[in-house]
Amino acid sequence: MPARLNAVDRKVLGLAVPAMAALAADPLLSLVDTALVGRLGAVPLAALGIDVALFTTIFFAFNFLSYGTTAAVARLRAGDDPRGAARYALQALWLALGLGLAVTAVLLAAGPALVGAMGASGPVVDPALAYLRVRAFAAVPLLVSQVGHGAFRGLQDTRTPLVVTVAANVVNAVVSWLLIYPAGLGVAGAAAGTLVAETGAAAAFLVLARGRFPVPDLRVDPVAMRALVRVSRDLFLRTAALLGGLLITTAVAARMGTVVVAAHQIARELWSMLALVLDGFAIAGQALIATSLGAGRTAEARVIAVRLVWWGLATGTVIAGGYLALAGVLPLLFTSDPAVLAAVGGVWVIVAALQPIGGVVFVLDGVLMGAEDFRFLFVSTAAAALGALVPVSLLALRLGWGLPGVWAGMAALLAVRLAATVWRLRDGRWATSPAAVEPAA
Repeated sequence: MPARLNAVDRKVLGLAVPAMAALAADPLLSLVDTALVGRLGAVPLAALGIDVALFTTIFFAFNFLSYGTTAAVARLRAGDDPRGAARYALQALWLALGLGLAVTAVLLAAGPALVGAMGASGPVVDPALAYLRVRAFAAVPLLVSQVGHGAFRGLQDTRTPLVVTVAANVVNAVVSWLLIYPAGLGVAGAAAGTLVAETGAAAAFLVLARGRFPVPDLRVDPVAMRALVRVSRDLFLRTAALLGGLLITTAVAARMGTVVVAAHQIARELWSMLALVLDGFAIAGQALIATSLGAGRTAEARVIAVRLVWWGLATGTVIAGGYLALAGVLPLLFTSDPAVLAAVGGVWVIVAALQPIGGVVFVLDGVLMGAEDFRFLFVSTAAAALGALVPVSLLALRLGWGLPGVWAGMAALLAVRLAATVWRLRDGRWATSPAAVEPAA
């Protein structure tokens, strides 16, 4: 890490550290479910793995509600337009409500087809459907929480989202344990615990936001909504391309057998948790870059971007070392099945090696999101997912490479994204183009 902290470092760390803690706590909803359900056996764990991959893909496809809101709120406030920032956040809330209701309806109607498409078969199908049919109702509160995270980050407040996230995890752990074991609901109990926790988090964000934003007109503004949808389009497509590729890796692992998909679930959950920790610097980048560009300070934005890259690389390297040091410990938190543990061990070095690369990629994602360079992010990420991740994963299935082949696809994805985002940073046009979002009329 940088040997000497300067003013930029202090700003970065002041936002990144609470964001890291919140991001690390957020996947604990799934990690707790994985740990609790894993004690029920390989079949329930495999069912959970399929469902978590499916929900991650669907819900994360809407993370433009968070990232777009962060950039817009920070830029508008830097431009001395706090009411414009409030109007943007409100329209994002209305959009979250509509999208959440639509997602719930689709999940309930297409549940059997979705788990089948993910490769669930035999005894895995029933528990997978049981989880899906309960957690489908979490779509609205989860998307509302996405907007809440983005709005507070745009205020350069990453502590409030941390408090809300930690509280949600405590609720989830207690309620899920009660429903899985004493109540005997199995995987459905895990889904219900997550639903309760996510509903509470959404309510907390709504209450807390009333004290931080001017109260705007509560009606849907068609003009502002069209602008929001237009700005969000490229970020949505970028996320959909990325998570669609990751979804295929789980489907491929499922077709390699129950042991492989169970091992992939554990490896992916741990990788995702550490990746989200690194993403704390990306969140700092979104808020700081958007604020600097919104105030017209382009030179400052460039300095912040370079400093963030070094923080991402150094932190990823430290995490990789910790991952390797705990190779014999972490998997035991999720399963005692010897076959599953052996499969996880076969990809452990790959997962650890991806952390420094991911640190740079995730930070540069945040820089470009803060600059609202969403079109470039869409094109480069789609090229990496469709041109590297998916072909390698499918080749691994065809040639029998097993789980190491799936994770070779993950490595190819990050390598392409690294090359593209570093090129964009050096190109520099992200810091000179005008912001994509205009204040609502």
